[in-house]
Amino acid sequence: MRRYDGRRVVVTGAGSGIGQGIALRLLDEGAQLVAADIDEPGLAATAEKAGDAAERLRTVAVNVADPESVRAATETALGFLGGLDVLVNGAGILRPARTHEMPLDAWNQVIGVNLTGTFLVTQAALPALVESGHGVVVNISSTAAFSAAPYLAAYAASKGGVNAFTHAIALEYAKQGLRAVNIVPAGITSGITTKSIRDQPEGFDPKLFARMTGWLNGGALGSPEDIAGVVAMVASDDGRYMTGTEIRIDGGALM
Repeated sequence: MRRYDGRRVVVTGAGSGIGQGIALRLLDEGAQLVAADIDEPGLAATAEKAGDAAERLRTVAVNVADPESVRAATETALGFLGGLDVLVNGAGILRPARTHEMPLDAWNQVIGVNLTGTFLVTQAALPALVESGHGVVVNISSTAAFSAAPYLAAYAASKGGVNAFTHAIALEYAKQGLRAVNIVPAGITSGITTKSIRDQPEGFDPKLFARMTGWLNGGALGSPEDIAGVVAMVASDDGRYMTGTEIRIDGGALM
């Protein structure tokens, strides 16, 4: 399937995990794509995995929480693509902590990357997305925004903000042809999932992590490819009547 022939795409967080899976899937479907991440070795790995499709790929280092870094990365991306049809905000960070012990700098980092970063990248991309006449913004949220998860107050707050932000821009730019959709994963194998298990506060009961996974196959984790396939549909013409909504890919975690 080549739904992305001629489509110009930017994916943040594309150096690993869900972002990398999405970037590789859209490249496989024909996209001309910029993969952005703060993790430059990760971006190199993405380019290597792209194989022959790497000729349609440009990688760019970016700190999504830094306005100047976002501005420079957007300029580079648009210079390579010549415009923009799809933006996927996949960059994210998770720093588990007991709420009463969480340092302010850790809270600010999580909000800065997950929420403010989504805003900054979207803001920079909006003129080009609107100009295309059929722009799509896909934001990666989390079931943590809908269901209580211990030690994840900052993460849950940031993803709840992403949901609200997505709804707002979906309505604000609908008459200009822009669509915006939230993807809501849970229990996906990725660096952020591994880190959430490894870095839980002392005394954390690992069984609590089961609340973040689904019921399929005894709570087995999903893969970035499970997310990528849905994103590929949503951001293509197959999803042209979808906007301002959430799509859960969680193995039934929120049933």
